[in-house]
Amino acid sequence: MSRIGNNPVAIPAGITVDINDNVVTVKGNLGELSQEYSDVTIKVEDGNVLVERPSDSKVHKGKHGLYRSLINNMINGVSKGWTKELELVGVGYRASNQGQKLDLALGFSHNIVLDIASEVKVETISEKGKNPIVKLTSSDKQLVGQVAAKIRGFRPPEPYKGKGVKFVGEVLRRKAGKSA
Repeated sequence: MSRIGNNPVAIPAGITVDINDNVVTVKGNLGELSQEYSDVTIKVEDGNVLVERPSDSKVHKGKHGLYRSLINNMINGVSKGWTKELELVGVGYRASNQGQKLDLALGFSHNIVLDIASEVKVETISEKGKNPIVKLTSSDKQLVGQVAAKIRGFRPPEPYKGKGVKFVGEVLRRKAGKSA
């Protein structure tokens, strides 16, 4: 059984954690994030954030580990940031961006133009002989994952040739084609 909620979350230098009215606010050099919580108590002691649960009920155990992980992700986000990279695999698949507008050519009759949230920094990398890469960076892990999943959802990788939008480092289950 996981005991992740019992581990304290270390607060690095330059990061401040405030707790007011069931809201945890984390401020750092990359921004500010806040998260509401319930059914647990959160304390800051000796440069660590401690999450404690009132009882051993299933609901309290679940929220204990959940809020500890969310706080850890917030602290890592405002100190280092989160990055997701997507690779466009396919002939003629291209990506370009103008500020926060991402323009994707994924083999459809028209290009897909997506407005990216202002909290997420988008960058496109196109090198000759390599697949185009879309790089998303933000302090909010959930937002980066949500935007990356939306982009991947436009053309998920197919199992025969592997064409589509995939995460860098993602391992795809491949199928054999027709056998004669």
